[in-house]
Amino acid sequence: MPTRQFFIIALIIFSFSCLNATDWNVKGDFSLTMNQNSYSDNWQGEENGSISWVSNVNFLAEKQLTTKIHNKNTIKLAFGQTHEQDTTNVWEKPKKTTDLIDFESMFRFTLNSFVDPFASLRLESQFLDKSGDETKNFNPNITTEAFGLAKVFIKDDTQELSTRFGAAFKQYFDGNQDESTNDGGLEFVGEYRKPFLQNLLNYNTNLNLYKPLFYSESDDDENDDWKQVRMDWKHDLNLNITKFINLKLFLQLLYDKTEEEDVQLKQTLGLGLNYKLF
Repeated sequence: MPTRQFFIIALIIFSFSCLNATDWNVKGDFSLTMNQNSYSDNWQGEENGSISWVSNVNFLAEKQLTTKIHNKNTIKLAFGQTHEQDTTNVWEKPKKTTDLIDFESMFRFTLNSFVDPFASLRLESQFLDKSGDETKNFNPNITTEAFGLAKVFIKDDTQELSTRFGAAFKQYFDGNQDESTNDGGLEFVGEYRKPFLQNLLNYNTNLNLYKPLFYSESDDDENDDWKQVRMDWKHDLNLNITKFINLKLFLQLLYDKTEEEDVQLKQTLGLGLNYKLF
């Protein structure tokens, strides 16, 4: 087994084994939003029936393991589909609208200085990938190992603001092509959390900027698009209408010149059920 793969597996096992310890700050929630409409066979119009649903699971576990080591683990899972009727009112196969698996574990070395060293591991994938000739589970996969300096500016019950900057190394594997590529560069991550109206309204944002410095397939990119800074800026706004019903707004700005010339925008708005697991 390659050293890098062994390190990744060992780090994941260690992170989850830490969760068995006591005194963890653990938070988790599950949400489900749905939208449905249908029409009778004699409906005079061009509308088609549809059912849309999206489920989200968010999990956070963090702890000061020792006086010098703080560990933070986050898991974000999301999946959604849309079912539509054709012109003859026959229900077609569902189409995927949302698909995300995102796990990150970060170790911050708290030295009581202005900034703290950190090391992190992040795994990104999907539940279902239908981009190839056949559907594949947990594909494609992106693994990121990063280390550098982190700074927590604010952290209390009212808000949290933190940033980190350092070197990052990414590996990409696509099972449809049965090949992997890798690159490395500099990465900046900024996170901000703020509750409003006595926790009835919660806002979270995450900004990720990545500047590649080398790329394993650079010779195949004639325009050197891989050198451009990549941006991933996510915004989450949750309004708790009741204990179990909430309004969720998600906005994502994504820029990666290797995939698209302009900034890509994703926006979802849904009213549904929300349940705090922890």
